[in-house]
Amino acid sequence: MKTCAGSSNDNPFCGMLLSVLPADWASPVAWIIGIVLIMAIALIVRKLLHRVVDRVIRRAADGVMPERLRFRAQPVDATTAVITERRRQRAETLGSVLNSLITAIVFGTAGLMVLSRFGLDLAPILTSVGILGVAVGFGAQELVKDFIAGMFMLVEDQYGVGDLIDTGMAVGTVEAVTLRITRLRDVDGRVWYVRNGTITRVGNESQGWSRAVVDVPVAYEADISGIRDVLKGIAEDVWNDPNLRDIAIVEEPQVYGLEQISDKAMIFRISVKTVPSQQAEVAREMRMRVKMTLDRAGIPLAGV
Repeated sequence: MKTCAGSSNDNPFCGMLLSVLPADWASPVAWIIGIVLIMAIALIVRKLLHRVVDRVIRRAADGVMPERLRFRAQPVDATTAVITERRRQRAETLGSVLNSLITAIVFGTAGLMVLSRFGLDLAPILTSVGILGVAVGFGAQELVKDFIAGMFMLVEDQYGVGDLIDTGMAVGTVEAVTLRITRLRDVDGRVWYVRNGTITRVGNESQGWSRAVVDVPVAYEADISGIRDVLKGIAEDVWNDPNLRDIAIVEEPQVYGLEQISDKAMIFRISVKTVPSQQAEVAREMRMRVKMTLDRAGIPLAGV
């Protein structure tokens, strides 16, 4: 611990204390006040930096969707709302990581300054910490790999909570995302914990928009032009249905016409661009309408 003895000419603070306190009290009081000031400054700096990060994150989260889109009910706006929510979650996660890093750096620096107040030589300590960091880095390569992969995943918005993804080793809906692991639940209810560092490719079925594809097999004897007209009528009815258009469908369904010819049937295809994760529901509705319409028109479906 540094003292104020004989330092009144060099240190105005010690000189002031010596003028109002006994000599044997001045050094402990100066030492305590110095430590208090270091911690107080560290808390103030941490608070200011956290406030800056929170402000940036709040602007990034609130300023994604234009004001004109917040009061519209079109399907495209539903997709925009999903993207906006994903970006907000990503921004908040990154903000939390930045705040944690700021806290570690500020308090770590303050801790070293406090140790210096005890008169300790920081050079051996920093050398030991550096050697320990290298050793831990070699021993925890997989953990570091997971964290780095998690950071890039968040920054690039590869997937988020609620997305249906294929990681190669597991397929399911994302329930939680951290810097180290991604938690999925598959169709059987099984929960998968996948380390981010082991994911080399991701197939995301819920990002931006999805597509429902319905193949309609009919017999060779059917009239091609007539079937195509019937399917176009179904597509128009689906597009004009407000229960589907305002909730699940992004663009008007497209009838591609004769897609394939097999040894048993001709196959026509209908494609519908949908809101993320709604393709299965839209496909089921399309199949039901196709079956009912073809039955009324007397056009039998063929086996494939």
